[in-house]
Amino acid sequence: MKPRWIATPVVALLFIVGCLTSCDKDTDDATPAAPDPAINLTSTSLGNVMTDETGRTLYFFSNDYDSTGASTCTGGCLTTWPVFYRATPKLGTGLTATDFGTITRADGSKQTTYKSWPLYYYKDDAKSGDVKGENVGNVWFVAKPNYSIMMANAQLIGHNGKSYTSDYKEGTGKTIYFTDAMGRTLYGFKNDKNNKNNYTKSDFSNNAVWPLYEETLKEVPSTIDKTLFGSITVFGRQQLTFKGWPLYYFQQDNGKRGLNKGISFPQPAVWPIVNKDTPVAPAP
Repeated sequence: MKPRWIATPVVALLFIVGCLTSCDKDTDDATPAAPDPAINLTSTSLGNVMTDETGRTLYFFSNDYDSTGASTCTGGCLTTWPVFYRATPKLGTGLTATDFGTITRADGSKQTTYKSWPLYYYKDDAKSGDVKGENVGNVWFVAKPNYSIMMANAQLIGHNGKSYTSDYKEGTGKTIYFTDAMGRTLYGFKNDKNNKNNYTKSDFSNNAVWPLYEETLKEVPSTIDKTLFGSITVFGRQQLTFKGWPLYYFQQDNGKRGLNKGISFPQPAVWPIVNKDTPVAPAP
């Protein structure tokens, strides 16, 4: 009879081998954990842009000018520009939670917004840092957190309720124009001169009607020549300019995106919108 203790090392060895085999199998079958939902700033050829947790770029749509922040990209548009939504994303350095929101789309689905701009992907962006959607159709732009100038593509509707074309004649048709980061319309004043504000009074008693756009220039869409912007000092306050035109808000827009009532006040073209086609302001 063989001693019973001889089998003990053999059994132990088989147990160890079995355990290693089982552990290897468990490792092979394990699914890599998905990254936590996040919105980050990622360095790209266009500078720092907002991306999801995988580094995929997010975009704004200039047609989303509605004061409620509703999305106008529907149907086939969503094939090219899928909706971005994260319920409670972690935010990277440089992003502020209060700038983000959520809208409910017409189909009941959710979409994340930034400063009231709904956020989208672009289908042709294949890898982290791709920004192929920039300026598609002149209305799609990478999402940046620090735009001083954005662009809306909207119908001009004056304070009198009438619709106007880009040449300030009554009629319909969208016009592309400059807004601030929140989508609020910016205007010029036809009586101003190059880098000369001829409207604002020294006591600012009329500033409530046409407030100065007091902004230090940061980011603008890549299609706009940043060197065409400047600033002037108006009785001790700074006002942003474009091609020499001082920029203003209009009181009756009530600080809401998508409104451009000033284009007819007191009559059409006295306070025009401003865009890339705006001529250089005349010399003083």
